[in-house]
Amino acid sequence: MLDQVFRRLMSEGEKVVLEVLGLATIARAGMIGPEPPLRLAEMALALKRFGPVGGGIVAAAIRHGDQFGLIDERGPLSFRELNLRSNALADALAAEGLGDGTTIGVLCRNHRGLLDATFAGAKAGYRILYLNTDFAAPQARDVCAREGVEALIVDEEFLPIVADVEASAGRFIAWTDGPASLGTLDSLISMGDTKGRPAPSQPGAMVMLTSGTTGTPKGARRSLPRSLAMAGAVLSKIPYRGREAVYVVPPMFHSWGLFSGLLTIGTGSTLLISRRFDPAAVLDAVALHHCTGLVVVPAMINRMLALEDGGPASRDLSALRFMATSGARLEGALASRAMDAFGDVLYNLYGSTEVAYATIATPEDMRAAPGCVGRPPAGTSVRLFDRPGIEVAPGETARIFVGNGLGFSGYTGGGTKESIDGLLSTGDVGHFDGDGRLFVDGRDDEMIVSGGENVFPGEVEELLAGHPGISEASAVGVPDPDHGQRLIAYVVPTTPSGLTATEVKSYVRSNLARFKVPREVFFVEQLPRNPTGKVLKRHLLAHHAAADATADGAVDGAVDGAADATADGAVDGAVGVEG
Repeated sequence: MLDQVFRRLMSEGEKVVLEVLGLATIARAGMIGPEPPLRLAEMALALKRFGPVGGGIVAAAIRHGDQFGLIDERGPLSFRELNLRSNALADALAAEGLGDGTTIGVLCRNHRGLLDATFAGAKAGYRILYLNTDFAAPQARDVCAREGVEALIVDEEFLPIVADVEASAGRFIAWTDGPASLGTLDSLISMGDTKGRPAPSQPGAMVMLTSGTTGTPKGARRSLPRSLAMAGAVLSKIPYRGREAVYVVPPMFHSWGLFSGLLTIGTGSTLLISRRFDPAAVLDAVALHHCTGLVVVPAMINRMLALEDGGPASRDLSALRFMATSGARLEGALASRAMDAFGDVLYNLYGSTEVAYATIATPEDMRAAPGCVGRPPAGTSVRLFDRPGIEVAPGETARIFVGNGLGFSGYTGGGTKESIDGLLSTGDVGHFDGDGRLFVDGRDDEMIVSGGENVFPGEVEELLAGHPGISEASAVGVPDPDHGQRLIAYVVPTTPSGLTATEVKSYVRSNLARFKVPREVFFVEQLPRNPTGKVLKRHLLAHHAAADATADGAVDGAVDGAADATADGAVDGAVGVEG
């Protein structure tokens, strides 16, 4: 009994220490600062009434007023305007009959409308489901039905995608290239009361969808955090500072893009966003606005470095203090190339939809150990367990479990991730080096057993990414009648010709064990990716199966065809060049 009381007291003491550290960190970043008592009281009341998202934009408006809070393709909006727009939208949606707890599906690219919906939803107590802009109509229909979507806020271009979705509470257009006609968010905002509404009976909630790289995306329920330690943990590693400018490029329907955008606004910096990723335009805007921060996914870095106009070398990016990446695997070779081009400003956050963040690698980490994902920030525990649930020693590969107070509350369709000692599984496997840096070796469910040997495709992908003749590569396991499974590799060469499958295999054989050499190598123009840059390996598996069923050489056509079917491979869409 006394032992339980002691442990509880120690736990509460640790929480207090972490809150104090978090407070100091967010103060240094500019999220809070000295204010007159009346303004402090207003901000505290807003946070209490509307939570960290709805209350956060109120506090930002009080502190920063007419300073630019957002710049998108339609121009700038001040912090005050962002706050008033969300007040008016919450009021107008209530007039349309949307009450507390209404589930709203949001299908938007990066623009003011997505933020209007996010802030208004938090203030009105709505449950916001962020839908993937890469969805086909059947996926959108099934996900919306599963999640109980009652209303839709959608860009005009996606109306055909949600044509079969039952939205009994209405459909509202977030972005149109035409005038603000009836039914658009701008028209609703123009009619709504900007004074602000009473606090909702229940706080707003967000449902983020998993990436769905190996199957159907799942909805992850997440309550809005109220702890200072959580924001402080990220800010302790990535040097956000207030009253600056940060360009957030990843799609904000995904947790990395949305979190980065909200963090930028929360620190009082100007958030720059655009609906599509054009690598040259992004670098031009970073230079023009003297951005101190750039938030990306790894595939975007590759595109910026590949620009024929010289990319970062041809622009004045001297104001840039951090380039933060997450959402997909960052190979060590790409990290080194990025730092050589942009300077030692690269930060790599590892996490998942379910656990939020786990570790953050600093430039010093990646110079010392390219390919690592860094160390856990304060208040975060990362441990590696084998199948029986026994923690392994440094250097050994095992399943990654994380505890940080931000774990999700289960999938909306039922079920959750495995938990050990209060820590949640990420679904990945990895190892720690002797200095405590974490390396992610691959997905737990991607490990293959070939001829009795365990093979993690991620290790082969990391190696291939460092080959001078390879732009990017992916590896998957397929059934094999003799060995149980065999590894195959899909390779995007840097030039259309000049590299052979034999050379690729020899390169792997010279650096890794014999059983890790891919049995087959296919050369493709691009890898199929989702809008956050993750490779859609289920497409590669499907293409290989199709190739087995047809003539040799069908794989190239199948991969290119799938790329066209997934928003131009999600490279020319949300991650690649403007299309």
